[in-house]
Amino acid sequence: MKSYFLTLLLSACFVSLAFAQTDSINVVKADWKKQKIASGVTLKTYWFNKNLFGSNQNVSILEIKPKRKLMFDLGFDAKKLIPTSTYGKTSNSIAALNGTFFDVANGGSVDFIKSDGLIINENRLGKSGERAGHQTSALIINGGVLSIAKWNGEPSWEKSLQGEDIMVSGPLLILDKQEEKLDSNAFNKTRHPRSAVAITKNKRVLLITVDGRNDNSAGMSLFELTKLTKWLKSYDAINLDGGGSTTLWINGYEGNGIVNYPTDNKKWDHDGERKVANVVLLKKK
Repeated sequence: MKSYFLTLLLSACFVSLAFAQTDSINVVKADWKKQKIASGVTLKTYWFNKNLFGSNQNVSILEIKPKRKLMFDLGFDAKKLIPTSTYGKTSNSIAALNGTFFDVANGGSVDFIKSDGLIINENRLGKSGERAGHQTSALIINGGVLSIAKWNGEPSWEKSLQGEDIMVSGPLLILDKQEEKLDSNAFNKTRHPRSAVAITKNKRVLLITVDGRNDNSAGMSLFELTKLTKWLKSYDAINLDGGGSTTLWINGYEGNGIVNYPTDNKKWDHDGERKVANVVLLKKK
């Protein structure tokens, strides 16, 4: 009997590994639709037809090469909620991706935000003073260059980071090419639309959206999102606020400029954009 169960377990492991290998090949070999947005900036989109994690998945990636004439910045409002596209338009940016988590009822980020050396929002901690999983890593921008850092366990960690602009978010997915350990809570395990930022070995930055909550795209768990960013050759990767917030906007892109399919209107179109407290911006210097 023990031998029988061991055989079943080994068979399940082999099947899981085979699916993982097939999924990684499907990502690497995908015939991504590519569109040049600006010098050093390329939009890549692909719809996986039931062949990524056994489901439909719609993935959009804005790939940015390290260029002297390109820079990253943060867009935010300390209290109000504003659509991602509006942040992009009013700042004359090339692109905008929704940022970190926020107070849906009252506005403002619930995670630490610093801009040009000034603290805009502090972390809102739990009742016992504990951090949420989305407060254990950060995007750092110095001189327009973006990097990713991991919480070191200190209470005032983000205030000690050397960055002109800082956005705390998470969970962290990959650091130094190594997958981070994720808790098996519902937020991490359940499939949702997702937003992420990743950095490759050659310092290219990837602004990533995965659509969800629709038959056309199931969304991903954070375990699946980690695998996706790894297969995209990321050395560092961080999760941002997803769900109905997930929005990638590009200046001059067809229609209203929104590339993905936001879900707040429960339709498969580009009009269901949610108002958010902050965004990651790509600009020309």
